[in-house]
Amino acid sequence: MRVAPDQQTDFKITVAELCNLMELRTKDAVNKIKESYGEVHRMCTLLKTSPTDGIVGSQAEIALRKAIFGKNFIPPKKPLTFLQLVWEALQDMTLCILEVAAIISLGLSFYHPPGTKPAVCQLSDTAEEEEEEEATEAEWIEGAAILLSVVCVVLVTAFNDWSKEKQFRGLQRRIESEQKFTVIRGGQVIQVPVSELVVGDVAQIKYGDLLPADGILLQGHDLKIDESSLTGESDLVKKSLREDPILLSGTHVMEGSGRMVITAVGVNSQTGIILTLLGVGEDSGKTKQNGKKLKKTDEPPEKKEHEASEDKKGGKEKKTTHKKEKSVLQAKLTRLAVQIGKAGLAMSIITVSILTGSFIIKNFVIEKRIWTVECTPIYIQYMVQFFIIGVTILVVAVPEGLPLAVTISLAYSVKKMMKDNNLVRHLDACETMGNATAICSDKTGTLTLNRMTVVQAFIGGTHYKVVPSPDLIHPTIMNYLLIGISVNCAYTSKILTPEKSGGLPRHIGNKTECALLGFLVELKQNYESVRTKIPEDALFKVYTFNSDRKSMSTVLRNANGSYQIFTKGASEIILDKCSRILNSDGEPVPFTQKDSDNIVKNVIIPMASEGLRTICLAFRDFSSFSSEPKWDNENDIIKDLTCITIVGIEDPVRPEVPDAIKKCQNAGIVVRMITGDNIDTARAVAVKCGILRPEDNFICLDGKEFNKRIRSPEGVIKQELLDHIWPRLRVLARSSPTDKYILVEGIINSSITEQRQVVAVTGDGTNDGPALKKADVGFAMGIAGTDVAKEASDIILTDDNFSSIVKAVMWGRNVYDSISKFLQFQLTVNIVAVLVAFVGACVTQNSPLKAVQMLWVNLIMDTLASLALATEKPTEALLKRKPYGRKKPLISRTMLKNILCHAFYQLVVVFGLLFAGEKLFDIENGRSAPLQAPPSQHYTIVFNTFVMMQIFNEINARKVHGERNVFEGIFTNAIFCSVVLGTLIVQVIIVQIGGKPFSCAELSLDQWLWSVFIGVGTLLWGQLIISIPNRYLLCLREVGEGPPKEEMTEAEQADDSAEIDYGERELNRSQILWCRGLSRIQAQCRVVKAFHASIYNDLESANNSKTV
Repeated sequence: MRVAPDQQTDFKITVAELCNLMELRTKDAVNKIKESYGEVHRMCTLLKTSPTDGIVGSQAEIALRKAIFGKNFIPPKKPLTFLQLVWEALQDMTLCILEVAAIISLGLSFYHPPGTKPAVCQLSDTAEEEEEEEATEAEWIEGAAILLSVVCVVLVTAFNDWSKEKQFRGLQRRIESEQKFTVIRGGQVIQVPVSELVVGDVAQIKYGDLLPADGILLQGHDLKIDESSLTGESDLVKKSLREDPILLSGTHVMEGSGRMVITAVGVNSQTGIILTLLGVGEDSGKTKQNGKKLKKTDEPPEKKEHEASEDKKGGKEKKTTHKKEKSVLQAKLTRLAVQIGKAGLAMSIITVSILTGSFIIKNFVIEKRIWTVECTPIYIQYMVQFFIIGVTILVVAVPEGLPLAVTISLAYSVKKMMKDNNLVRHLDACETMGNATAICSDKTGTLTLNRMTVVQAFIGGTHYKVVPSPDLIHPTIMNYLLIGISVNCAYTSKILTPEKSGGLPRHIGNKTECALLGFLVELKQNYESVRTKIPEDALFKVYTFNSDRKSMSTVLRNANGSYQIFTKGASEIILDKCSRILNSDGEPVPFTQKDSDNIVKNVIIPMASEGLRTICLAFRDFSSFSSEPKWDNENDIIKDLTCITIVGIEDPVRPEVPDAIKKCQNAGIVVRMITGDNIDTARAVAVKCGILRPEDNFICLDGKEFNKRIRSPEGVIKQELLDHIWPRLRVLARSSPTDKYILVEGIINSSITEQRQVVAVTGDGTNDGPALKKADVGFAMGIAGTDVAKEASDIILTDDNFSSIVKAVMWGRNVYDSISKFLQFQLTVNIVAVLVAFVGACVTQNSPLKAVQMLWVNLIMDTLASLALATEKPTEALLKRKPYGRKKPLISRTMLKNILCHAFYQLVVVFGLLFAGEKLFDIENGRSAPLQAPPSQHYTIVFNTFVMMQIFNEINARKVHGERNVFEGIFTNAIFCSVVLGTLIVQVIIVQIGGKPFSCAELSLDQWLWSVFIGVGTLLWGQLIISIPNRYLLCLREVGEGPPKEEMTEAEQADDSAEIDYGERELNRSQILWCRGLSRIQAQCRVVKAFHASIYNDLESANNSKTV
C-alpha cells in the first residue's frame, strides 16, 4: 500500500525517532522522553492512540499504520528452490559414481574408431551375426536407461525434500498463527494474532508473556523482565515509568503485569534490527553460540548454586549428568546404515574383482587373446559394465531410504498429531514419546477441567458446605470480600455472560481468580462497579502472584493518606501470617496458633480431602499516622494480617483422565502428579484419577519434606538419596518449579534401573521453563500456558488435556513400528538382491538383475516402501506393551526370523528360476547369452517373479510382532494400497512395454500367472514362519542396538550445549573413521619408508633410526 505524503504527516513522530529511542536504556530513555516529548502520554497523542482505550482499530487505520511503521513480521529464510534440491540430491556419492560410469558406457557405445572389427573383438561363443549387430546397435540403451533412472531417483528425492520443507513451513505458520496477544482497541480488550500488532497499539502484558514488539511502559505493577535473549545477562530487569520504561521484543515477563504502547514492530524492533544485521533467517555461528549461552541461563538459581558448591569441592565427586538426547532413533538407523553400507561395499568390490578377474583369465590366459588397440574400446566397455554392476549392487545395498522413511513417518505423524491436539514444535519429540517411561503432570487444567468454582467457605467462624446466601454474611465481611476480591484479582480476569442462552458463564483470565469473582456474583455482588470506582491505575502497589510467594497482594491508598492491603493465596501460608480473624459480627478478634491449628484440622484438611483447592483471603490496615512503610520489604508488609475467609474451590477431574492414566499404566508408563496444591487436595485428586490406588505402596510428599529427604546435612542434593524416593513417589504437592526441575533431573540421571528413564513433563508457568527443557519431552499448555513455557516446550497441548499426551505416546510408538516394518521389508530385499547379483555375476559373468532393474527395485524398496509402510495409523494395541527403551535393538529376534526366512524363500525361488527356469518354462537359456545380448524371457521371468515377491512381502512387512492377520486395517491406509497397486501397474508396463531400456522381453499370460502365484506364496510362507517359536531360534541375535556408548571425543566433550544429537554424532563418527583409516595408512607408509631408509642409510645414523 502506497502512503500519501499528507497521511505520513498525520503522525508527528517518525520510525527513525522511535528506533533511536528504543536503543536507549534506564535513565537515558527516561530523560530522552522528557526532553523530546514531555511524558509517555504525550507520545501516545503523537501516535494517535489513547493510553486507556488504545487505537480505534478500523481496517483502514491498521493498514495505514502497517504502511507507515511496518508490519510485525520478520521475513523467514528463503526455502531452497526445487532446482537447488535437485542439485543437493545429485551430490549423493553412489549416484555420482553411477552417473560417471553410465556416461563412460554411453560414450564408448558411440565410439567406433576406424579399423575396428567387432567380429575380431567379439568375446562371445555364439556366432549369430544378426544378434551381434543388434547387440552393438543397442549398446547405448543401457547407459541411457541408467542415466534416466538416476534422473528419476534424483527427482523423487528432490520432490520428497521439497514436500517435507513445505510441510514444515506450514507447521511453522500454524505455530505462529496460534500466537495471540492481548491489546485494547476502541476501549475493548481483545486478542489479536501477533502478526497483526501495529505501532500505537496499547498491549496488556502479564507474567509469562513473550513480548512480541518493542514498546514503552504506560503502567506497571512489580514488573520484572528477563532480557537475557538480547543482553546475555540472566538477572531480571525491574521496569517502571521512573527508572526504565523501555520494553523490548523477544524478552520474557517473569513477574508482574502492566500496559505498554507499541513503538516498533518487525524489522524495526530491536530483535528485528539484530536479525537484519545477521542476515534474516540465516544460520550463523554467532547466533548458535548465543543460543548456547542462553541455555545456561535456563537453570533455576538454586540449581546453579548447587553446581557451584559442588565445583568448589573439586574433582572426584563430579556428578555425571545426562544431556537432553535427541535423534536416538536416527543414531540407531545411521549406525545400522553404515554397517549395511560397509557390507554392500565389500560385496560390490568382490563382485567387480571376480567379474574382471574371470574376464581377463578367460580371454587372455585360457583363450590367449591379444589386447589390440582396435579392440580396446570393446574391452573397456566390458570393464565399465562390470563396474556398473558393482556400483548397482552398492546402490541397492546402501539403505538410503532409511532417513527418508524416518522423515516421512515423523512428518506424517506430526500432521496427524495436530488433529489430536498435539502441536509438535521439535520433530525429535515425536519419536522420543514412544520411549517414555514416566510422565510428570500438572494437576490444574491437565488432569482437571480448569473450570473452577467456590463450593465451600469458612466465614465468620462458620464452615458452610455450600455457598451461603448473602443475608447470612455480615455486611462488614461482605464489604471486605467485595473490595478484596475485586481489586486483588488481575483486572484481565473477568466473568462474561454465556455465549449461548442457558450456558455457563465464560471465565476470562486466571481460572482461580474467576472462581473468586464467580463467588461474588453468587453472593449478588457487583465487582465491576468496584473496578470502575478503583481503576487499575489507582492501585498503589501490587505484589503479583509467583510460584515463590504463592500469593498476591494489592495495596490501596485511602483518601486520608492511610493504606490498606488485601492478600489472597495458599491457605496455610496466609494463615501463618494472620494475627486476627473476623468473627460473625465482622469484628477482628485475636487469632492464636491454637486457633490456626484448629482451622487447619477442622476446615482446611476436610476441604482438601474432598479434592478442593483452599484459598485464604486476608487484609491489613496501615494507619495514616505511622511512618511511610518500606514497600520493597515484602516480609514486613505482608504480616499481621486479618483473615476474612477461607474458600474451597472445586476443579473436577476430566472425565477421560482416569481411563487415559490406566492406559499409561498398562503401557508401562508411570504417571506422577506435581502440583502447587495442598498435599491432601493433591492426594484426593490423585485417587480420583487413578494415580494412587489403595493396594499400592506409593508415597505422597510435599515440597518441604521432599527437599528434606533428598539433601545431605550440608543442604546439598544427593542422587543416592533421590534414588530412594523417586521410584515410589507418585504425588509431589506444594512444590516449586525448582522442586519439579530437581525431580525431573534426578529421574533422568538415575542409574538404578536397567534402562535410562525417559521423562515427559507438563508445564504452564514461566518458571516451568527449565524443567520443560530438561525433560526428554516437554509439554506446554496451549490454553493456560505462558509464552515462556511454550517456547521451552517440545509439544504444545492445544486442549490442555492429559488424554492428548496418551495420543502422543501412541504416535511415538507408531513411528518406531513404522521404521521396523520398513526395515523388515528393506533388509529382505537387500539380502536377496545383493546375493542374486553377486552369485549370478560370479557364476554366469552377468548379473541376472540388470542395472536399470536394480534401480527400479531400489525405488520400490526405498521411496515407495517408505511411503507405504511409514504411514500406518496407530492402534490401541500399541499401548498394551512396555516401552521399547533407548537400548532396544531396532531389529528384534522376530523381525530377524522374518527377514532371514523370507530371504531364504526368495533366494531358493530366484536361483531355481535362474538355473532351471529355461527347463521349467521351455524357453531359451539366458545364462549363455553374452553380456550385451538382447533381453531374454528367461531373465525377465527371474526379474518379474522377484518383484512380485517384493510386492506381496510388503503386505507381510505390515506386522512385525508375530501377528497372523497381515491384512488387518490394510484398507484404512490409502497410501499403502495406492503404492502396492501403482507398483504392480508400473511393473506390468516395464515388462510388457519396457523392452531393451529395461532389459525385459514380453511375457505370456501363463508366465505372468506363475510369477504372481510364486509372489502370493510369500504370504503363505509368512504364515509358516509365524508358527516357528522364537525360543527355538536362540542363535539369532538382535541387531541395531543403540544409542551409542557414553564415549565422547574431545570435540564432543568440549561442546557444552544442553542437547546431544545422536544422529549427527553417529554420522560424524562414521566420517571420522574413514579419515582415521586414511591417516593410519599414511602413518604406516611413513613408518615403512623410514624403516627402509634406516636400512639403506649409513649405519652411523642410529640415533635417527631410534627416533623413528
